[in-house]
Amino acid sequence: MRAVEQTWVVRYPKQTLATFGTTNIAYYVVTEPIYSELTPQAAEGVVRKGRVIAEKPTIVTPTYAMNLEGFSSEAYEYIQHAAISYGPNHPGILYRYENKAENFEIVSGEASEIAHNISDDLDQKKDNMSVVMVGVDEWWDVALLKFIYEFTSSSAKRNIGEMSARGMFDPQASVGGAPRAAVDDIERLFRAAERGGDRERLKQELDRWDLFDHYQDRFLALFRRP
Repeated sequence: MRAVEQTWVVRYPKQTLATFGTTNIAYYVVTEPIYSELTPQAAEGVVRKGRVIAEKPTIVTPTYAMNLEGFSSEAYEYIQHAAISYGPNHPGILYRYENKAENFEIVSGEASEIAHNISDDLDQKKDNMSVVMVGVDEWWDVALLKFIYEFTSSSAKRNIGEMSARGMFDPQASVGGAPRAAVDDIERLFRAAERGGDRERLKQELDRWDLFDHYQDRFLALFRRP
């Protein structure tokens, strides 16, 4: 809680998360070093640099999410609740991030002052995809997680609107109401498999969407091809 309360963003990226592509955000997390109480006469800040890579947002349903690995037990309970409340094929968006920490350096000055200097420098460079934050040294990654949550929340409405405009959420009655995005992706995987592509990946996606029964004959026909 202390880390959350003492974390704030000095400069947000000038753009939101891309709906149909990968988003690459450079981050600067500035903290007061944990040893600062031992050297109160010398103001210093720790600047941690890295990149957050946001994959293209993916349309999922409770059925699909239940077949993914990596969530906590509480998350799976929520997904089950969503399936009961909204239906197993109710669409939502899954965001995936990767943190690529690069380096850190010790800089003279107060943390807030350092952060504003970095922000001003980025503005002069017209860098639209960088974020500058002030956090707590021993929990600096809390600052990063807080930013990711807020940035995702601010982008979701536009992402949903653009996906809806393309009909990607539209339920397809021919395959039990799965969203059109799932059907389009499965069709793409089938075309790749017919050209010698990854059949295992196709089978995995069919199972995750619980659609193997709908495509069973077509899938098995791949193995009867010369």
